[in-house]
Amino acid sequence: MEIIILIKQVPDTSEVKLDRKTGTLVREGVPSIINPDDRHALECALRIKDGRQARLTVVSMGPPQAIDAVTEALGMGCDAGILLSDRAFAGADTWATSTTLCRAIGKIGNFDLLLCGRQAIDGDTAQTGPQIAEQLGLPQLTRVNEIEKIDARRIVVKRRTETGYERLAANLPALLTITKIPPPVRYPRAGSLLEACTQQAPIEIWNAADIGCQAIEIGLRGSLTQVIRTFSPKTRREGEILSGEIPEMAAGLVERMRRHHLIRQTAQNPT
Repeated sequence: MEIIILIKQVPDTSEVKLDRKTGTLVREGVPSIINPDDRHALECALRIKDGRQARLTVVSMGPPQAIDAVTEALGMGCDAGILLSDRAFAGADTWATSTTLCRAIGKIGNFDLLLCGRQAIDGDTAQTGPQIAEQLGLPQLTRVNEIEKIDARRIVVKRRTETGYERLAANLPALLTITKIPPPVRYPRAGSLLEACTQQAPIEIWNAADIGCQAIEIGLRGSLTQVIRTFSPKTRREGEILSGEIPEMAAGLVERMRRHHLIRQTAQNPT
């Protein structure tokens, strides 16, 4: 079984800051990580490999330093890695990103399953996976958090909903977007990670020409949407301190909540 996992290197959002003058993200000095949902997608692929014969190829698009994410994936147990890195890819929205990834998938060739995270924490759009499925004409199962059964022709999964779970099935090849799965999620093994850091590691770096992309199709030029400005919204909180006896303060609080339509008065039945 051939499985392709799409991952993204993202800044650790707990430490992201905005440049007040330019409105852009400050990435210098901010540690980068594999997108959390993508890490769960990696774990799903590795669990499939634990139970059957499978070859895992991890693909990432990003600047040269994103090779660290590919290396980490190989340390977790993936068999081969591909980094799509070219200045022409810069500034891509989800459409241009999915176009680039589709070209890379086409170059890889035959596959049985495509896995990616539900969304990336630096964009939260959840669009790239479904767009890839549409462009490749694949069935897509989204928000998957457990693979129940898989064979050479069919896959059965569970997906989280607001009220519980759904059980869905699809014929292969198919694309799955993965959300948080039951623990544990494995870490890279020291020996495998060291091997992945050597020059003999099975990692290839492809540019736009390698996958047959023209500049007008990808990056900023190929994007259907553009981010004009990023900023932190200004908020202002107003507070009021109530004083007096407890019954008096409680009555005042109820009156203010009623005035702002946070509660409503209901008719009381006489006793």
